[in-house]
Amino acid sequence: MIVDPSHATGLAAYVAPMARAACAAGADGLMIEVHCRPTEARCDAAQALTPEAFAAVVADVRRIHAALRAPEKA
Repeated sequence: MIVDPSHATGLAAYVAPMARAACAAGADGLMIEVHCRPTEARCDAAQALTPEAFAAVVADVRRIHAALRAPEKA
């Protein structure tokens, strides 16, 4: 399952929480709008993340993925 938190929410402020929730729900991938200068993007400017914000989302999602897929300890 691939989730597009950028288009699903329409606002950059909600992309990270939606991406984290999608990962926790088992998403296999994410589609996220990224732009070096979101305010200058020709389309979807309101939902685009900066590269720095995108890197933070990726780090969060990787931690969630690792925690949920960690082998159980007996």
